[in-house]
Amino acid sequence: MLKINNLTKRFGGLAAVNNVSVEFPANQINAIIGPNGAGKTTFFNLVAGAMPPTEGSIEFNGVDITGLAPDRIARLGVARTFQTTMLFDKSTVLDNLIVGHRLRTQSRLWDVIINSKRLRVEEEKCRAKARETLDFVGLSHIADRYIADISQEERKRVAFALAMATDPELVLLDEPAGGINPEETVNLAALIRKMVDHGITVCLIEHKMDMIMSLADKILVLDHGEKIAEGTPDQIKNDPVVIEAYLGSDQDVEA
Repeated sequence: MLKINNLTKRFGGLAAVNNVSVEFPANQINAIIGPNGAGKTTFFNLVAGAMPPTEGSIEFNGVDITGLAPDRIARLGVARTFQTTMLFDKSTVLDNLIVGHRLRTQSRLWDVIINSKRLRVEEEKCRAKARETLDFVGLSHIADRYIADISQEERKRVAFALAMATDPELVLLDEPAGGINPEETVNLAALIRKMVDHGITVCLIEHKMDMIMSLADKILVLDHGEKIAEGTPDQIKNDPVVIEAYLGSDQDVEA
């Protein structure tokens, strides 16, 4: 589904991502790990169109998306969450999700001015999609609460629902388990698996190794912007290069 060829991003003399090539299959959970500063979030930014690469190419479902604007990439089916949830705190949970499906609508300013039939139909579709995704992540009971009043774990789930409201084929999750407790992490991992079971491919960045090793089908390891390994969890946790660079010789990575 996602094919990365010799991807590089330089900031002056610093290569945040350096000549990375990898393929992520569809209908799997693909993880990206590495120490702080390894280039993981920059990698996501390149795939999602937040910044153009210096060199290399990105293909999604056989289409070259290198350097496309984020909205065009999103319309092709790539959604993204952030390490710090990007939500409207003074709006309700449902209103935040209605925004997500606007990506798939055609109404413009004139439709708003005249309150066109198209606008009304699309408004109802957006509302229905918001309720559908909210039910999927198990938060229908808080639809009318303000984002500012919900827990961190609930915010994470709302961010998942917002990504799903765009009707994606691929979702990029940037540290989805950051800031939540172990029980919540287990529940969020189950939600990620549920997404894949419903036909959504997932790529995630995460530092919680027990979660990654029990959840991921494939893992890419970055260090100083370079790919140092890729493979299954068993291959990664037994790779001496990975152990030395990231996991640590005394790190317990058992699922």
